[in-house]
Amino acid sequence: MQTVDLSPLYRSFIGFDHLASLMDAAARNEKQPSFPPYNIEALGKDKYQITMAVAGFAEHELSLQSEGNALLVKGEKQQQKEQDEDRRFIHQGIAQRNFERKFQLGDHVKVLGAELENGLLVIDLEREIPEALKPRKIEIGTSKLLEKK
Repeated sequence: MQTVDLSPLYRSFIGFDHLASLMDAAARNEKQPSFPPYNIEALGKDKYQITMAVAGFAEHELSLQSEGNALLVKGEKQQQKEQDEDRRFIHQGIAQRNFERKFQLGDHVKVLGAELENGLLVIDLEREIPEALKPRKIEIGTSKLLEKK
């Protein structure tokens, strides 16, 4: 695998250090766990949905935390010792281990809510661009500087 040096970009682009650090993190090839499996779906221009297969987890065993541009989903299984002693599995294919999955969100992407149904955790996301950042049309001949003279 070839390593790419992004340091020349730091000299040319001002204010894009966050983007460069994201590219560095992606290039580091950090091993992400494969459990639990998930889908990311675009539902519209600015609407997204993450669906995670969390079979065997109850609602109180799952937690979601949004901080900055990161979404952290944790699952902590609270097993009862006496219940486990009475059970003897011949085959246990349903994973019941704790997990932690982190999603990097784009700028202005907000978590709207989450639901747990039929073993699927569905997280709704939406990009909300502030009014000041939206494109606006500027009429020609309406300069305030020209009117003051």
